[in-house]
Amino acid sequence: MIKKIILIFFFLNIFNNSYGSAKVEIINNFKKINSISFDFKQNIEDKTEEGNCIIKYPKKIFCDYKDIKKKIIVSNGNSLVIKNRASKGYFLYPLDKTPLELILNKNLLLDKIGRLETKLVNDKYYIFSLENNGNKINIFFDKNSYDLIGWQTEDIYQNLVITFIYNVKKNLNFSEKLFKLPKQD
Repeated sequence: MIKKIILIFFFLNIFNNSYGSAKVEIINNFKKINSISFDFKQNIEDKTEEGNCIIKYPKKIFCDYKDIKKKIIVSNGNSLVIKNRASKGYFLYPLDKTPLELILNKNLLLDKIGRLETKLVNDKYYIFSLENNGNKINIFFDKNSYDLIGWQTEDIYQNLVITFIYNVKKNLNFSEKLFKLPKQD
């Protein structure tokens, strides 16, 4: 009987350690990243948008959408602008009031992941459900490479927004000018 208990404990410990070690690998991998550039596909309801982004830590992002609206998203670390270059639409938000802060604030992201349980989905990716200042986001990491592969959140209209990233390049140098907030026309 004691052998069975020890055997069960051993297998449970291996199971828990494999997920725990995945979290450690994700954290260690992400700590090495100072910047990432990537292409993305973003699904909002039944609409798909594509483009590319650059994230520079801490808290900076530039995204250029490949659509007829010619939308860009820029954060300088404090504010986030969504600008529609075709219609001249311009929206300015404090970064900490958006779910993107959870991706752009690397220290906050790593702290939150370190406190969360690791969940493996479809034997393909790990998911972490994060919340901060009322903002919620699910962040996905590849099971094998431990790289960031996307996120899921709600937009201001409570639409489900799923972003898949690919062609990821890490630690490239980018000019600070890229993260300068565009002016309103």
